Formats: sequence, C-alpha cells, structure tokens
Amino acid sequence: MTDTTPRTPARETPARETPARETPATTDDGPGDPTGGRLGPYSALPRLAGAWFLPVAFAARLPFTMLTIGTLLLVSGATGSVAAGSLAGAAAALGTAVGGPTQGALADRYGQRAVLLLCTPLATVALVALVAVNLPGPPASTALTLTAAALTGASAPQVGPLARVRWIGLTRGRPRTLSAALSYESTADEVGFVLGPALVGVLATTASPAAAMLLAAGLLAVGGTAFALHPTARAVRAATAPREAAARESRGVPGMLALARREAVPLAGMLCMGVLFGGTQTAATAFTTDVGQAGLGGVLYAVLGVGSAATALAVVALPARWGLGSRWTWFAAGLTASFAALVLLVTTGSLGLVVAGIAVAGLFVGPVMVTVFTVASERAPVERTAAAMTLVASANVVGVALGAALAGQAAGLGVAPAFVVPAVAAAGLLAVGVLLRSRPTGESRRPPVDAAHVV
Repeated sequence: MTDTTPRTPARETPARETPARETPATTDDGPGDPTGGRLGPYSALPRLAGAWFLPVAFAARLPFTMLTIGTLLLVSGATGSVAAGSLAGAAAALGTAVGGPTQGALADRYGQRAVLLLCTPLATVALVALVAVNLPGPPASTALTLTAAALTGASAPQVGPLARVRWIGLTRGRPRTLSAALSYESTADEVGFVLGPALVGVLATTASPAAAMLLAAGLLAVGGTAFALHPTARAVRAATAPREAAARESRGVPGMLALARREAVPLAGMLCMGVLFGGTQTAATAFTTDVGQAGLGGVLYAVLGVGSAATALAVVALPARWGLGSRWTWFAAGLTASFAALVLLVTTGSLGLVVAGIAVAGLFVGPVMVTVFTVASERAPVERTAAAMTLVASANVVGVALGAALAGQAAGLGVAPAFVVPAVAAAGLLAVGVLLRSRPTGESRRPPVDAAHVV
C-alpha cells in the first residue's frame, strides 16, 4: 500500500465547474470514511473527480491503444511490407519514449492543461498526415512515413500517466482511495489495450486500416481536448505550486537523469513488464499460426488482459501490512512460474491448455502493474510527479517494442523459444522486485492542500 503516515486532512469538493458545498474529509480509516459503501473505496472516485472524469479519461486514452497495431496495418498495407510496417511502429514507440517524459516535465512546469491543449492538435494532425502519406497511390518516401509516425507517438497525449497524477493530487491523505484509483487506472489501461486493437482489427477488416486510424484521430481530438479541459487538471497545478522553486532546480536533461536514477527500480520493472507484453503478443500470434488458427492471436493475448484487469481491481482489498516490496516479489514470482509453465504448455499444441495458462498468468499481471506505479508515485518528488509517471509509462512502451522484436526473432526457432522471452522478462521483474526498498524515511512528499483551491 502507499505511505500511511498521518497527514493533516484536506477539504475536498467534487471536480466540476461549480463546486458543491464542501464537506469535511478525513483519512480513509477515520470517522466519516468516504470509502465505505458497496463498492468500498471505489465509490469515492466519482465523488472526488466528478462523475464525467472516468468516461472522459477512458475515451481519451483509447486512441493511444490503437496507434501501434493501426500503424503496423496501415503502413504494411500501403507498402506490401510487414517489415516497413514494423519499422513505422518502432518509430512511433521511439517517439513516445522521448515525447512522453517531455510532456510530463512540461506538465510539471506549466500545468497539464496547457501541455495537453498543445499536444492534442499536434498529434491529431500528425496522425492524419500519417494516413495521408499511406493512401493508395504512389508510395510515399520512407522518411516521410517514419517522421509522421514518430511525431504521432511523441505528441500523443499521455492520458494514463497524467490521470494517475491527478488522482495523486485528489487523494492526499487517503492511501486506500489512492490505491483504488491506481488499481482502476491499471484496469482501464488493460481494457483499453484489449478494446483498442480489437476496434482497429474490426475496422481494418470491414473498411480499411486508414478508416481505423482516422477514427483514432477523431477520438484523439475530442477525447484529448475533453481530458485537458476537465477541472481535475487544476488539482495538479495547485499541488505543485508550493514547490515551484524546487521544480526550477530540477529542469532539463540533468533533472531528468536525476529523476531516472530516483525511479530506477520502477523504471526497470516497467521495462520488464513491457518486454513481457510485447513478447506475449508475438508469441501468442506465433502459436495460433502454428496450430492453424492465425486469426486468434489477438484473442489469445486478450485473455491475459482480462485476468489482469480483474485482479488489478482487487488490489485495494489487500491488507495494508503487506508492503510494496513483498507484494511485488510474490506476484512477480507467480508471473514467472506461470510463464515458465507456458513454455512447456505450448509444446503440447493444445489451444485450450495455452488459453488456460495465459489466463492464470494474467491474474498476476494486474497487481504487479499497480504496485509498480505505486512505487513510482511514492518515489517521485511532488514537483516532478508528471515527469516520473510519464517516464515509467514510456519504459513500458519501449519494453513492448523490444519484447516484440526479441520474440519475433525467437519465433524463427519455434513457438516455445518465443514464449521464453516473456518468461525471462517475468524473471527479470522478480529480480528487480528483490531490489525494491522503501523510500527514505522522514521524506515528506506531499503537503496537504485545501481542495477548495484545487477544483
């Protein structure tokens, strides 16, 4: 769980344009606990952020989940080369790796709203340009395609990490509510990364890859703008204002390198998670192709997301005395054992057994994801929270690209070697978890803020 050191209670109002009457708030475990009710701490989330924040934030992140597979299908179809499509996808991932932390650093300095209102139209234009240069007709230059893909990845709004930053600002002094918020965000990510590629697949089959990407551009423009303008964006700016002087000292490349060193453990953990995801996507496709069911590769991978989403929501029920380090290692150990078993199961050629094995593995993914992001939020200085969360999320993107490439090479030797890639990634995640230590004692990260000045 997150740090349970008592703090001065904050006062909160629902995050909407006309604040409702303020009500006293206490910590999660005190009188007047707002986390009661049938849904436990999840029932507090719409009250804190406003009823529209959950659907707005989910819709705004959906285009991001469509970019990788959409770019691959679009460029592959236009050029007739899967290698060209993979290269364009890699360019988009590289753009995200650079642009994500940059967006976070700028959000820490200028506020999320200004950054999102700049990035959203840039990403929309870049995505439309990517479609335009890959329409039927004379092939566009490779450089033009790669530039458009990289710009799309770099400017795509970092909705998931920035939403987590907003929850951190809204739940100060409420560790159980913050745990619920981070669990919900991990579930939303998992559902998005299942729904987004599925939507691209349907549209690419019934219409064209270009139609799928244009839909993503429309969702990006509308969802990104709505997310930028939502009142919860003010919570972050209010929280960072008292540390503006410290923020000035941590800007630029030296500040980002210092932040990366501070976040080394969650960065390494999320990189391993990304390799696991990318490797599993490729290995699952290799297996279904090997058994004569090539079209089921995406469905097989989606099974991993279903189990992950379910257990991510259950993390909030874990006892507070079960620390982050122990939680990380236990669930990573289960993930390692599950993927080691999968390496053996795929040799049977049984689709049913492999589905069951991936379903079991998925049960361990969600809790590890929530734990990694919780550790990242605990270690981030208050004035650098957005940079830290986008940095960790970008490590996942880089890991996915790396895992897909490694598993693709391993698949040339057989399906089992392809599954060795995510199995090794899971073992790496376990090794990183062993290194996890609690943040330094006596470090006061987040001073209480009166929510009357937030929303």
